[in-house]
Amino acid sequence: MWAVYALLSALFAAATAILAKIGIDGVNSNLATAIRTIVILVMAWGIVFLTGAHAGIKDISHRSMLFLILSGAATGLSWLCYFRAIQLGDVSKVVPIDKLSVVFTIVMAFVFLHEQVSFKSILGAILIGAGTLFMVL
Repeated sequence: MWAVYALLSALFAAATAILAKIGIDGVNSNLATAIRTIVILVMAWGIVFLTGAHAGIKDISHRSMLFLILSGAATGLSWLCYFRAIQLGDVSKVVPIDKLSVVFTIVMAFVFLHEQVSFKSILGAILIGAGTLFMVL
């Protein structure tokens, strides 16, 4: 089931890029990011309340809360940079560079989480990097 959600995530990410590029025309990229964030905030909290998940907020440890906040800050910075990039450049070039996050994630998972990296993962990361260069240059 995770693969279905991952594919849907990729589909929605693609739609995000196209819709944002159209919507950001003549709009400050930071303002556009803020508007997008409000929509995400309302949707996320709506789902939390509809599913009753809000009851679990009291059970979140201080450590988990800290890392969720840091993750949110990283997401916000990513979105601000992404929106500015698609405003200034072609979506077809920005998105492949953005997807280098896969390569960065593999490296960071190895360094910080001590996850095992297989030959396939290394080869895949190299191919993603090469493919990004091929698409952008």
